[in-house]
Amino acid sequence: MALKATIYKADLSIADMDRNYYQEHALTIARHPSETDERVMIRLLAFALHADEALTFGKDLFDVEEPALWLKDLTGAIQTWIEVGQPDERRMMKASGRAEHVVVYSFSAVSHIWFKQVAKQIDRARNITIVNIAAETAAALERMCKRNMQLQCTIQDGQVWLTDGLETVQVERDTLLSERNY
Repeated sequence: MALKATIYKADLSIADMDRNYYQEHALTIARHPSETDERVMIRLLAFALHADEALTFGKDLFDVEEPALWLKDLTGAIQTWIEVGQPDERRMMKASGRAEHVVVYSFSAVSHIWFKQVAKQIDRARNITIVNIAAETAAALERMCKRNMQLQCTIQDGQVWLTDGLETVQVERDTLLSERNY
């Protein structure tokens, strides 16, 4: 018998002063049986960082043809493809060909080793950004994970804070690869 997804609900209030984006989102997140709470929270963080009315969660672990999140325009063209974890170079290159922008959020203590392994293979793709979330940050976010969450995310001058009212986490990010527009 196949295991079913666990449903998480998050009321996420976003104050992104860098983009002048102020919005509340009532999110439903399907957690794959093989997914950790840590990964759920990184997906939620990725949503907050790229928040838009058209940004949606993909089926990524349920359907290999979809990312963790994606932003499509009104024609269905993929503007932003967001991966969470450490995808292989073939997946990133395929996403690079399908989307205008590809963003990968890795969150493992060994992300730098993974990045060194894939860097040469993805070098020709100019539209990929890879951001590592510090392992300590990911662990702190995991402690906030609950089936029903009320979260606030504040973004100002490139700094990111996520709070559940009891705990506040300053999100430490390290950009391993930036999109190149030349």
